[in-house]
Amino acid sequence: ISCTMEAVVSTQSTGVGDRCETRTPNQPTRRGEVMYVGQTDFKDGYWVGVKFDDPVGKHDGLVQGKRYFKCGDKFGGFVQPRFCEIGDFPPEVDFSDDEI
Repeated sequence: ISCTMEAVVSTQSTGVGDRCETRTPNQPTRRGEVMYVGQTDFKDGYWVGVKFDDPVGKHDGLVQGKRYFKCGDKFGGFVQPRFCEIGDFPPEVDFSDDEI
C-alpha cells in the first residue's frame, strides 16, 4: 500500500469528530464532520470519511460491503486528506425559505 509522508502527517492531525470543510477539484465546497481516518479496502492510501451536513455524499458510510462509519444515506463520502481542512466550520444555515 502506497502513501505519502504528507498524507500520514495530515491524517495524524485529523481526528474523528473534528469539523471540516472539503475542497475537492470540480466539486463545490462541502462541510461536515470527520467520521473515519485511515486506510481503506476500496483504494490505496489514507482517506478521510466525512458525514456531510447536507445529502451531497455518495453513501451512508458503507462502501463495497464494508462499514467504515454510520450516517444518513447520501450524507457520507471519502476525500483525500489534502482536500480536507480541519477547523471551526459550523453547519451552514440556509435562510432562503425564511420570510422577510
